[in-house]
Amino acid sequence: MQRTGSILCVVILCSYLHMLTRRHIRVKVLQSLYAFNQGDHQDTEKQEKFLFYSINQMHELYVLLLQSMVSLREHAEGYLLKSQKKHLATEKEKNPSRNFIDNQLLHQITSHDGLRQLIQNKKLNYWKDDDEYIAILFNEMVKTDFYAEYLAIEKPSFKDDRDFVVQLYKKVIAPNEKLYEYLEDKRLTWLDDYPIVNTVLVKVLSKVNKDNIASKLIPDLYKNEEDRDFARDLLRKVLVNDEDLTAEIDGKTPNWDKERIADLDMIILKMGIAEFLYFPSIPVRASINEYLEIAKEYSTPKSSLFINGILDKMVKDFTESGKLNKIGRGLR
Repeated sequence: MQRTGSILCVVILCSYLHMLTRRHIRVKVLQSLYAFNQGDHQDTEKQEKFLFYSINQMHELYVLLLQSMVSLREHAEGYLLKSQKKHLATEKEKNPSRNFIDNQLLHQITSHDGLRQLIQNKKLNYWKDDDEYIAILFNEMVKTDFYAEYLAIEKPSFKDDRDFVVQLYKKVIAPNEKLYEYLEDKRLTWLDDYPIVNTVLVKVLSKVNKDNIASKLIPDLYKNEEDRDFARDLLRKVLVNDEDLTAEIDGKTPNWDKERIADLDMIILKMGIAEFLYFPSIPVRASINEYLEIAKEYSTPKSSLFINGILDKMVKDFTESGKLNKIGRGLR
């Protein structure tokens, strides 16, 4: 799997925040199906557990990145105390700005009961053992102009504090390559989650205030229970109906033997066909568009054109034969 595109991708989110979009659910299912096909011991139940384990990792990554800012504030406080104790401390070191250390949003994040509980339950306070990465982020932060400008503000408001935290995350934490490499080493499943978690985190930080932080700081994974069911059902439908889906593809690719079709492309085709046949409420055009974008991101440059042609042909054939299982107006 290729590394996803930009560190801060643009994701369309609903008015209330949740982490997973339907596209990301499809990507997670694609990854699970790929792992299943590559494995020597194929176990459907085990693969379903892996799917939800992989999805749940997003929450843990979100918490870890949120915690990095708390640890960064603590590191800054320790640095300030050491500077004040220097034998030949400058006037600036003796009486430094405490704006970052006293940042109201960071203090509210630090005292958030839900966050502390998650860190404790999942043993996610990695930054105590891996504090060298916090030091790297701190050194990057103090070099920036926006940090100096923030320290110069006299009695910053909550909005000032929040705006600084958002800038800190977008300009220092999210794009840091050392941090990315650290996360890559920790858990491979986090690589594809990183852009979407970054986007959600920036959205949350931009919207929280003193009154709503308790309920808004940690968003749900899914928009609703229907999305969770969709993840499970899509994986199951492709695995259980693998032979039928392969048979549907045979004969629809006259210039390609199925052995010549890339593994990822074959899985994407099966997922698209499964949505045509087994998910009556999803419009065919929505399915096709989603899988074309996924193919552009994860497969070869020519894959999206190939997949588009096959799926379009499938829709026409299924419509003519009456096999296209769609309900409601406008779903075809």
